[in-house]
Amino acid sequence: MNKDEQFVLNQKTIRSQLLIRAKNGCKELAKRPWKVLLLIFGFILIIYLCCSIKKGFVFGGDIVSVLAIITAVVWIVVFLIIIGTPLKAFKVSDNLRRIGLVNQAEEPPLLLYIRRDETNRKIQKYVFDGGGIPLCDFEEAREKIEAVMNISVIDFRWLDGKRKILMRAVPAKGDLPKQIEWSDLYLSTESFILSLGEGYVGPVLIDLCVAPHILLGGSTGSGKTKLLKLMVYQCVLKGAKVYIADYKGLDFVGFFEEHCVLCYDWLETKTVLESLMEEKDRRLKLFRSVGAVNIDEYNEKTGENLPRLIFACDEYAQLTAQSTRRKEDKELLMTIEYLTASVARLGRAFGIHLILATQRPDADVLAGQVKNNMDYRICGQADATLSTIILGDGSADTMIPKYMRGRFLMSDGTLFQAYLFSETGRD
Repeated sequence: MNKDEQFVLNQKTIRSQLLIRAKNGCKELAKRPWKVLLLIFGFILIIYLCCSIKKGFVFGGDIVSVLAIITAVVWIVVFLIIIGTPLKAFKVSDNLRRIGLVNQAEEPPLLLYIRRDETNRKIQKYVFDGGGIPLCDFEEAREKIEAVMNISVIDFRWLDGKRKILMRAVPAKGDLPKQIEWSDLYLSTESFILSLGEGYVGPVLIDLCVAPHILLGGSTGSGKTKLLKLMVYQCVLKGAKVYIADYKGLDFVGFFEEHCVLCYDWLETKTVLESLMEEKDRRLKLFRSVGAVNIDEYNEKTGENLPRLIFACDEYAQLTAQSTRRKEDKELLMTIEYLTASVARLGRAFGIHLILATQRPDADVLAGQVKNNMDYRICGQADATLSTIILGDGSADTMIPKYMRGRFLMSDGTLFQAYLFSETGRD
C-alpha cells in the first residue's frame, strides 16, 4: 500500500469513526436526558448570538442567518461526537497501538464506551469496535493489555455478532487476593453447590447436579490437593458418602478418616468402584419403580434421602501409569480404569460423582472415556502444554503467575483464588 492509498484509507477510517461516535452520542442522549437539555441550551445560545450579531449588520443579514443555521448544525454534530467519545478513548487507543494490537491497516480497536457492570460495580466493561481484529488476538495480547492499561482482565466476548468485542476487567489494585482462609460461613446453603473460592465477580461455585464429574489438574505445588480436600469436606457436610483414594496415606487424615471411606491400595479402590456400580444398578431399579429419572426426582417422589456418592482420587496417575507394572498389576489397573470410565459415563443420574486430581491428565494417564465425561475441568498453575491438555488451550499459562499457589482457572474461563483449607479439615 503506497502513501496515497494509506492516506485515503485513513480518511475513510476517520469518517467512519466519527459516524460511530455520533451514533453513540445519540444513544447517550437517550440514556441521559439531562444531556439533551445541554444540547438544546447550546443550540439556543448559538441562535441568540447569531441574531444579536445580525442586528449589527445593515447588509448581509441573510448570510448571517445561514451561518447561524450551519453553526447550530455543526454544534449538534460536534456535541454528539463529544458525548459519544469515552474520556479514555484516545489514551486507550494509543496504548493498544503501542502493544501492537492493530489490524492490517495499523488501526487499533475503537473504544466505544466504558460502563460499570450492573451485577458487580467493581467490574468495568470496555466495548470496542474491533475493526477486523479477531477475538483471539485480544486473548493473545491479554498480558500486554493488562500491563499497559493497569487492569486485570476477566474475559473477552463477542457482541453484536462479531462486530464488537466486550472486555470485562477490574483495576489492577482490585486483583484477586493471594490467600483466603476457609470458613464454614462460605458453605453454600443450596444442595450440593460447592464453594471453591473468590473470583472477580464474587464467590465461585460449582453445582454437582449440573456438573457431576470434576477434573482437577495442574503442576506440582499448585494447590490441587488442598482444593480437592475442600470439595470433599463440603460434600461430607452436605450428607454425601465419600470414598477417597489416597495412595500416599498422608493427606487425608483427621476429619477425613472419621467421615470418609479411604482406599490406600489398588485392591481397595477396585472394591469401592465395584460397589459403586452395584449401587448404580440397585438405584436403577428403584428409579424405574417410581418413574424417576434422577436422584433428586426419586427423593422428592418417595420422601427418601438417598445420599450422593463421591469417589475422589488424589494423584490419579498412580492408578494408570502401567509402564513398569507387573502383568498382574496391569490387569488390575485396567479393571480399575474400566470401572472408573463406567462411573463417569453412567453415574450422573444416580447421584454418583467423580472428582479426580492429577498433574498431567494426558492420554497415558486418563482414558478418553473418562476424560470426555469430566464435565468441569479446573487447572492450577501450568505451562502452555499442560494447560492445553487440561483445558483445551494454553490460557492457564498466561493467566496464572508461576509463583501463585491456589490460583485456578475453570474450563468456562473463570479465574479464582481458592479458599485455603486447613490440613485437619477444619478452621
